[in-house]
Amino acid sequence: MSTIEFEKNLEKYAQLIAEVGVNVQKGHTVVIQVSIDQAPLARLVTAHAYKLGAAEVILQWTDDFIQKEFLTHADSDRLENVPQYRIDQTDDWVSKGASRISIVSANPDALAGVDTDRVATYQSATGKALMNLREATQANRVSWTVVAAAGKEWAAKVFPDLATSDEQVAALWKEIFKTTRIDKEDPVLAWKNHDETLANKAAELNKEQFTALHYTAPGTDLTIGLPKNHLWEGAGSFNARGEKFMANMPTEEVFTAPDANHVDGYICSTKPLSYAGTTITSMKFTFKDGKVVDFSAEEGQDVLAKLLATDEGAKHLGEVALVPDPSPISQSGIIFYNTLFDENASNHLALGSAYAFNLQGGTEMSQEELKAAGLNRSQTHVDFMVGSAAMNIDGIKADGSRVPIFRNGDWA
Repeated sequence: MSTIEFEKNLEKYAQLIAEVGVNVQKGHTVVIQVSIDQAPLARLVTAHAYKLGAAEVILQWTDDFIQKEFLTHADSDRLENVPQYRIDQTDDWVSKGASRISIVSANPDALAGVDTDRVATYQSATGKALMNLREATQANRVSWTVVAAAGKEWAAKVFPDLATSDEQVAALWKEIFKTTRIDKEDPVLAWKNHDETLANKAAELNKEQFTALHYTAPGTDLTIGLPKNHLWEGAGSFNARGEKFMANMPTEEVFTAPDANHVDGYICSTKPLSYAGTTITSMKFTFKDGKVVDFSAEEGQDVLAKLLATDEGAKHLGEVALVPDPSPISQSGIIFYNTLFDENASNHLALGSAYAFNLQGGTEMSQEELKAAGLNRSQTHVDFMVGSAAMNIDGIKADGSRVPIFRNGDWA
């Protein structure tokens, strides 16, 4: 695309993020977490947020190189202890009901070569220290959205056959704009229509109130229990103020919380997972009574082991999401090495904490009450992709009868 066309699309994208992603209203605090190489987009989002009436926009900059240097060389006590000012900062965001925009563009292999123990130590410490922010996010007390921007290293990973870095970045931006509907005449209206489609599918599933789902595919035979009064959700969510937002852009999923104590069988991943700056491939899991009792991966098994050892909840499921294989992202045939995109090309599950809003009345429950209801509690939440054109899923009712949900990777 030409420079003029790109700049026009980037402007539309920034507007969509502010207006639909977190739905900025007058008086809001907005936090943007973004890499330093995406400053042009950050500036545009900031400008649109203020146009919509934001009281303040806070920028939190990141950099792959500096983060890798920190994790490689910092004294171990700095990895083990999160400074109080960071905790105070995120607690301040929560107290203000701040809307959080995460713009992801990192190299999927940014931390390759870093001691996995050091990475795991830092992630565990951060997860514990910032639990208040995680709980507020997973209960939708605040608005939040995850969107993408085309970083050079990430683009090179996705499009290695293109001749130059500029061509790779341009190709990735094209896909980002396409999957977020920026190529439509009115992206905001297109998102509202898409949200309605997914909400209708979620409503159909909520009427059924299945007690379990049964997955079958090559390498997969897994039964996932569902808690009583579970709720399926689509693209849009509502925060504690009753304001609508889109947690992920793009998104093609409807999702709910599983019963963390009732998962049995085995399942294999169908796409690579980029986690902790490393790529994990060909994962296999065996579950018994809700817990991972055996696992393997062709690449990144040590990183996967560290993930599962984060806490007890990391060995249980916190999300079950349905995405038809004919979805636009899947049909692109592109592996993005980024969960925001790859999870929307495939049915997926998540290890770790469940979302409180996926249970009727869940956002008003304590952590102990959520756990008692079957919702997993953890300081982590990591999605992995399991869907394919060969996957079948049945919904199991309380009387034992079965209803086809997916056949050959698509809605039945």
